[in-house]
Amino acid sequence: MSNFESWYEEKQSAYLYRHIVEVEPRERYRQLFHKLAQAADEQAELWAAKLRESGDDIPVYIPTVRARLVSRLVRYFGPRTVRPVLSAMKVRGLSVYSGSLAAAVGHRMPESVAEVGDRHKAVESGGNLRAAVFGINDGLISNASLVLGVAGATHDVGVIYLSGVAGLLAGAFSMAAGEYISMRSQRELYEYQIGLEREELEQYPEEEAGELALIYNARGVPMDQARSMAGQLMTNPDHALATLAREELGLNPDDLGSPWGAALSSFAAFAVGAFIPLAPFVLGLGSLVATVVTTLISLFVVGALLSLFTGRDAFLSGLRMVAMGALAGGVTYAVGSLLGVTVLS
Repeated sequence: MSNFESWYEEKQSAYLYRHIVEVEPRERYRQLFHKLAQAADEQAELWAAKLRESGDDIPVYIPTVRARLVSRLVRYFGPRTVRPVLSAMKVRGLSVYSGSLAAAVGHRMPESVAEVGDRHKAVESGGNLRAAVFGINDGLISNASLVLGVAGATHDVGVIYLSGVAGLLAGAFSMAAGEYISMRSQRELYEYQIGLEREELEQYPEEEAGELALIYNARGVPMDQARSMAGQLMTNPDHALATLAREELGLNPDDLGSPWGAALSSFAAFAVGAFIPLAPFVLGLGSLVATVVTTLISLFVVGALLSLFTGRDAFLSGLRMVAMGALAGGVTYAVGSLLGVTVLS
């Protein structure tokens, strides 16, 4: 990486840190990211000094399209939700959203039961955007391949359109059913584990308090204070159960996931992607060329969006997705053509 690229990376980090500071509601987190922004600016100045030594001019920092998009995602969804995207942009200090508060606040313990479970919510919410993009990508490639395969076998626009609609519905319902069963099974397992924890809490409250104190102590809290905190939590059975589930099982009882919500989300994401190859038919174009062009453009956009999670070049990521989609569509079109000739002959 050149001196200029290193300078630019640090300026970009400072730019994103300040956007996080603007939307972060917790003061201690704001202070952390404010300090990280200052550190990034200081590091950028060191690289700028090296550029001056080489006789290079220091340009004015202008955020890239990717940085502007990520900053808007931070503003609309919050830094916790877009944590995977920020990680890909080399933003540091994100461990505060995943449970490790040590680096930021010196092993500071949560102040409330809700705060104890913050890190578990972060993992689930952080994957929603990524899952949606991948769901759209699945629907787009699979239904485009189906439409092209049928188009290879027949030139009947009605048959092609009907096949695409059937593919959209079949794929979306299949994805929804699979996601519902998966989430339902996971939720039942979690509920069973929490039920066992509830029974243990009722029968052995002192032992459970002792285990909780040991966990707090292992995270840097003096044992006397850890015992006091555990004792206070045990005075409220509901809060005690929620805290034990989070600390011992790594579960958040208030956010076990909704099977129906997951099913509907999967259905919608797949359906959006699967509709794209059908859009020209819906608009009355009925042209295979229009379908191919629309699909390839959409594949490029999806690939570019996926680069937000990988940190790779958006243009190359888009081209890679176009190549994969073109390969899948080309193969299915060729197979459809062979089958069509065989059937007709």
